[in-house]
Amino acid sequence: MLPCYHWNRSVIVRKDHPLARKQNLTIQDIAKYSLVTYVFGFTGRSELDAAFEKAGAEPKIAFTATDADVIKTYVRLGVGVGVIATMAIDPAIDNDLVSIDASHLFKASTTKIGFRRGSFLRGYMFDFIERFAPHLNKHVVTQAMLLKNNVEVDEMFADVTLPIR
Repeated sequence: MLPCYHWNRSVIVRKDHPLARKQNLTIQDIAKYSLVTYVFGFTGRSELDAAFEKAGAEPKIAFTATDADVIKTYVRLGVGVGVIATMAIDPAIDNDLVSIDASHLFKASTTKIGFRRGSFLRGYMFDFIERFAPHLNKHVVTQAMLLKNNVEVDEMFADVTLPIR
């Protein structure tokens, strides 16, 4: 599992929702409403749960999905407040929703690319990995493949500054 980039979350609401005008959003503000978010264990949902636990609040999960577009649809239908990856918001398409940066509320998550240890990676696979995450060139990936376990891989990338998307 090689680290590619970090990503943050945003809260999305309909334009007529009370949070649409809220300044300095808090976990307690969000906890007042039903939530529409990712399935637990998928796309960093555990970071959402950890933030609520740390704030001493209980999330009211109304609906979960693995796809941000499904979450946005349910927010549009008034099912609840959405919590999604910021990169899943398209200002041109989602102009009927209000997006509120929540990077101060939730710890960033890391997207990783993985392959089975001992796999033979063909040239096009190295090319794909590098296009997806430019810091993972063939030399770096090959070095990581020689490591014994994910702890050593994490140590190898400890000082690498990953991009934020």
